[in-house]
Amino acid sequence: MRRRIGFLLLEDYALMSCAAAVEPLRAANLLAGRPLYDMTFLSETGGPAVASVGGAFDTVALDAATEAFDTVFVVAGGDPLGLHCPRAAAFLRGLDRRRVPLGGISGGGVILARAGLMAGRRFTVHWQHFDALRELSPDHLMERRLFVIDRDRFTCAGGSAPLDMMHALITAHHGVELAQRVADWFIHTRLREADDPQKSGLGERYGVRDPILLAVANLMDGHIADPLSAAQLASLSGLSARHLQRRFEAGVGVPLMRFYRDMRLDKARELLSQTGLPVLEVALATGFANGAHFARAFRDRFGAPPRSLRAAGRLPPG
Repeated sequence: MRRRIGFLLLEDYALMSCAAAVEPLRAANLLAGRPLYDMTFLSETGGPAVASVGGAFDTVALDAATEAFDTVFVVAGGDPLGLHCPRAAAFLRGLDRRRVPLGGISGGGVILARAGLMAGRRFTVHWQHFDALRELSPDHLMERRLFVIDRDRFTCAGGSAPLDMMHALITAHHGVELAQRVADWFIHTRLREADDPQKSGLGERYGVRDPILLAVANLMDGHIADPLSAAQLASLSGLSARHLQRRFEAGVGVPLMRFYRDMRLDKARELLSQTGLPVLEVALATGFANGAHFARAFRDRFGAPPRSLRAAGRLPPG
């Protein structure tokens, strides 16, 4: 399946951040020997969109963009909180109404948040803009991570972080093997996890050392709100479902899908403790179809229902 990806370049965007997002997709096309990703560069007015360093991409104006995109990423740098870009905001809201997934690179998450497009979604921005955006609205579900994938929103911190986010997306689209070949192509052999460097990575936290199992754990971490099935995890890891489940339980010590459910519940616990998001929204943000199922799973793991913990203003120890 060929995916049509748009990159909306806003004033003073960083060339490095943009290239770190674009180049892995180009390499995936090259290494796969067929076009997996079509890329279109967009700007409010069209023509050359000049980066902060002076380089430029030729772009299509938003009012002339007729392509049906599968995903559109906003690339912003400089001072995204000071940008006034009503045409870009209207364009992005229109995409959202058509259920087109959206992403933010570096300050791009700021633009999405200010357009009202990050409500109920976890996301990240470049550290330089983090505190200012937090002050603007404490309700934003912001996390100090390299990248965050929450259902139909893909955000990363800029710099070289898009390399890591695109690795996660290529893995989800086409499997571990192609994503690793892309990483090797860029000599990016130390692939960082989504939560580097703010806290220890998944390998350290969960005791995962097997590289295949670590790739599977990262797939899970990138699909908290839209959980993958055991069959999907197996297909993307290049193993049979039975082999993966046996290998996972032997290497990690717990069944595959129980590990995944506990990971999602740990994220729910974090959201309950750090945000005012309603319990049902927490359930949806962590991949539970309804509040009753979430409450049962939460009680089984932590010994108390989420509503009573929220009402008491505390959570049980980990």
